[in-house]
Amino acid sequence: MSEIVARQLGLRPYAETYAAMRTFTAERGAETADELWFVEHPPVFTQGQAGKAEHLLAPGDIPVVASNRGGQVTYHGPGQAVVYVLLDLQRRGYGIRSLVTRLEQAMIATLAFDGIAAKARADAPGVYVEQQFGDVFEQRKIGSLGLRVSRGCSYHGLALNVAMDLTPFERINPCGLLGMRMTQVAAFNPAATVEQINARLHAALAQTLAPTAVATNEMS
Repeated sequence: MSEIVARQLGLRPYAETYAAMRTFTAERGAETADELWFVEHPPVFTQGQAGKAEHLLAPGDIPVVASNRGGQVTYHGPGQAVVYVLLDLQRRGYGIRSLVTRLEQAMIATLAFDGIAAKARADAPGVYVEQQFGDVFEQRKIGSLGLRVSRGCSYHGLALNVAMDLTPFERINPCGLLGMRMTQVAAFNPAATVEQINARLHAALAQTLAPTAVATNEMS
């Protein structure tokens, strides 16, 4: 079975969605279809399983939720395209490293629609862009990854900054990267919306995640 069911969940609290992912993964069987959950979250910091407290600089009034995904602390908020990737990796025939690469490739392909030249880094998962400030080019992060595998199945996923308030990222060292600044699609295309980016991400993920073919008409 290679079909992936895609669900548009809208704006939902992180803790609620996190619990639903864990339940889905714990209860799924050999014939359960894989799913992609497209969602936005109200403002929240999430701390990865091995996250270090020193990377959470000044959370203030934004809640902090502990998560069992990999990676360090990150921020989610409205205007960010989040996709949770609920896959049976054994059935698809690839492992976690391949999944990371496939998710990065999907984000890179999505950003290319807006003429944004993004790239991955071998030393830090996610996707990055070169942004010009006067005569200086600076590398900034635009998309993040955090995953968990249980019983051969993945959950958590990717977050691509679209048109959001980026200032909360200044309260943390994003993904544990000291001095890393964040950017978003709107810095290159002010008209960008999460709905547009989700449609492009869905098409890109259909290509990069498929061992053979992925259903693209399962939006619900």
